[in-house]
Amino acid sequence: MAALLEVENLRKVYRVPGAKGESADLVAVDQLSFELQPGGSVAIVGESGSGKTTTARLVAGLENPTSGVIRIAGEARNPLPWGRGERARNAGRVQMVYQDPFTSLDPSQTIESSLDEVLRLHLGRSKEARSARISELLSQCGLDDRHRNRRPRSLSGGERQRAAIARALAAAPQVLILDEAVSALDVSIQAQILNLLASLRAALGLTYLFISHDLGVVRQVSEACIVMHRGVAVESGATDDILSSPRADYTRELLEAIPRPGWAPRRRATADSTAAPAEPADGQLGVTNGSTVLPAI
Repeated sequence: MAALLEVENLRKVYRVPGAKGESADLVAVDQLSFELQPGGSVAIVGESGSGKTTTARLVAGLENPTSGVIRIAGEARNPLPWGRGERARNAGRVQMVYQDPFTSLDPSQTIESSLDEVLRLHLGRSKEARSARISELLSQCGLDDRHRNRRPRSLSGGERQRAAIARALAAAPQVLILDEAVSALDVSIQAQILNLLASLRAALGLTYLFISHDLGVVRQVSEACIVMHRGVAVESGATDDILSSPRADYTRELLEAIPRPGWAPRRRATADSTAAPAEPADGQLGVTNGSTVLPAI
């Protein structure tokens, strides 16, 4: 089966301010390649700064890569800027659901007007057809017509994320990118949204690129997994294989950082350390890199 999404030798370099007014290159993503089959789900995991969200933005077409090729359904995507027609065409291919729905939902719009805007731009249906489609999208995402005239601020966090998913689906994308889409939610609500994503994928044949730092979530939503560290893929393969028998030291550190009953963080002393570092605050347990405490994964 031909891949729906192909990423080949993707590289992104930012020019950032350096010392004494000089600038330096920051390599956010370096020579990343992977494929995503129709109906499949690939997760990209790593801590903050690993390059996973930059990868998502590049695939979504929000930024240009420094080099490399992104293909959707075998067609290489043109670099930005895009004309109106190409923007609409690419938005109908790839959509993104963000960690915080407030970044994608206009607080001044009702949920109905937010969905209607997408349907008008991408599908051009009649008002009656759009209204029927809005009801269908809400139902698919666990909402109903009572939510049509509500604004994001009047919804719970889980309801807002359901509305954001419905809005992304309104464009009928071929690939749906989920960028930390459940990490800001309570654990019980996370489970509900994960179940929703699984049911939508089964019912609609959706294709997911899942961005996360949470390895427990990754196991539930993906068959394949890419572990990134400092912009480089340090390990990739079947999700179950990577999580049960990791090959890379970095992947093992991520797994060891998952809190579990009776678990305590391990620390590595630096060569010039003369005193033990302070214990992290509750909820901030993590692995260490030198004397720096990294967030729990």
